[in-house]
Amino acid sequence: MFLEALGSALLGFALAWVAVHRLPDRLPERVVVLGTGALGAAFGALVTHGALGPGHFLATLIGAVAIAAVLLSLLIRPASRRLRRSSATAG
Repeated sequence: MFLEALGSALLGFALAWVAVHRLPDRLPERVVVLGTGALGAAFGALVTHGALGPGHFLATLIGAVAIAAVLLSLLIRPASRRLRRSSATAG
């Protein structure tokens, strides 16, 4: 279990690092993104290991990366182009 947690945290950190370099203007602070990736993957490993049980090392890592990716996607902000909203009172 320790190797699964460590491996998943490293994979989540790597995924977050790639996201920070690919989308620097659409993500919050680098520390927040890197921490979210690592902790999200560790949490994902815990959930996947609990669901599958011991002996599924590769599946646990895949589940951990999937949950980390979902959590990282929640941090992405819209592009810098803003949509104009028309107010009801505007004529």
